[in-house]
Amino acid sequence: MERLKGSFRDPSGFLFFDNKELYRVVSDFYREDYELLTSSGLYNKLVEKELLVSHNEMTESFELNAFKIIKPKLIPFVSYPYEWSFSQLKDAALLTLEIQKEAIKCGMILKDATSYNVQFLNGRPIFIDTLSFERYVEGKPWVAYKQFCQHFLAPLALMSYCDVRLSKLFRIFIDGVPIDIASKLLPFKTYFKPSLLMHVHLHAGSVKKYEDKDPSEKQINRKISKNSLVALIDNIESCVKSLKWKASGTEWVDYYQGDSYTQKGFDNKASLVKEFISISESKNVWDLGANDGYFSNIASNLGANVVSFDIDSACVENNYLRARKNNNGRILPLILDLTNPSAGIGWNNNERNKIEERGHPDLLMALALIHHISISNNVPFDLVRDYFSSIAPWLIIEFVPKSDKKVKRLLSFRKDVFDSYNQEYFEKCFLEKYEICESVKIDESDRVLYLMKRR
Repeated sequence: MERLKGSFRDPSGFLFFDNKELYRVVSDFYREDYELLTSSGLYNKLVEKELLVSHNEMTESFELNAFKIIKPKLIPFVSYPYEWSFSQLKDAALLTLEIQKEAIKCGMILKDATSYNVQFLNGRPIFIDTLSFERYVEGKPWVAYKQFCQHFLAPLALMSYCDVRLSKLFRIFIDGVPIDIASKLLPFKTYFKPSLLMHVHLHAGSVKKYEDKDPSEKQINRKISKNSLVALIDNIESCVKSLKWKASGTEWVDYYQGDSYTQKGFDNKASLVKEFISISESKNVWDLGANDGYFSNIASNLGANVVSFDIDSACVENNYLRARKNNNGRILPLILDLTNPSAGIGWNNNERNKIEERGHPDLLMALALIHHISISNNVPFDLVRDYFSSIAPWLIIEFVPKSDKKVKRLLSFRKDVFDSYNQEYFEKCFLEKYEICESVKIDESDRVLYLMKRR
């Protein structure tokens, strides 16, 4: 039995693996709330609507002192909010609020409203923490209100009004973006948005005012009626729905509309990628530098589950919106800077896993990527090779030579100190860890597409 390193904060229970199967301990501390969750019909309702992961109750005790052991449905790839696009975070926020409203109808309430309680399954957000519900007490405020604002409302407002890249604040503030920081960063015009004024600016002022003071008896005994609580949730939901961001104007969002390929060359590349994926017979694919997910779609159409990474927030946003529109649950678009990938963070740097620990793909795709890694970021071929080979046994990689327009453009802004950046040395390096199964020059291009298998 191996306890999940990030599962320790909630006294209601914890997650553990046994023979690579995931289980959740329900402690005796949570007995009454768990029984209400099931007897009230809330669990069945949320599972039927695909808002909450389902689970099976186990008969084995695993020699643990627990009220129950349950086995939740496994999420194929765990992602975190600092890897999500704007619409992914927004959909996760709306899911949390919808669950909150359903819970109140059944006499329960969310005690946790962290974004880490949401994952993506079959292309849609789903709540994964079965133990986040507690009995609703008439007059009691929503204890997770501040947490929701820090994990959802504040970052969404910053992404909408300031810069979408501010979602990376999640990597610094693991418990959500502090309300006072969000209030300081948001433009003055947001003071004239009633919901943002209430839930961010006035909220931040209230936190600041009372942070070093003991609560008064009046504050401790403050009551909020059920109708007022429902109205509060409705108001927050309207605020979240009103926040917008248009995916445009970024560096890579129009990459395929540029001069990288002729139409014949692009079609040839797509055909080769399809052929190479079929040869590898891969069912789990990571597409590194996926742009808008065009080639991720080729893999998903062949039956593979694809994690589709790109550094550009607009590309990931468009990728997610298209996958959602087409009900393509095989693609999970995520934001990733390959030169600074998601590391282990949180308590002992183990609470949130680094990217390489969260999946075991059969195939990596690195299309039109090597020149950005090795020229723009000065990463030698051998380090790229070692990193790629440590992740997956199969690799589809595109070599882009110095004669290519994109490489010439990169080198026009800097001195060419990359004497070893050539096809011969590229192959020599990768042959140390890979067998080259296929090597094809793309039509009407100097680019070469490789299918490689790890030795």
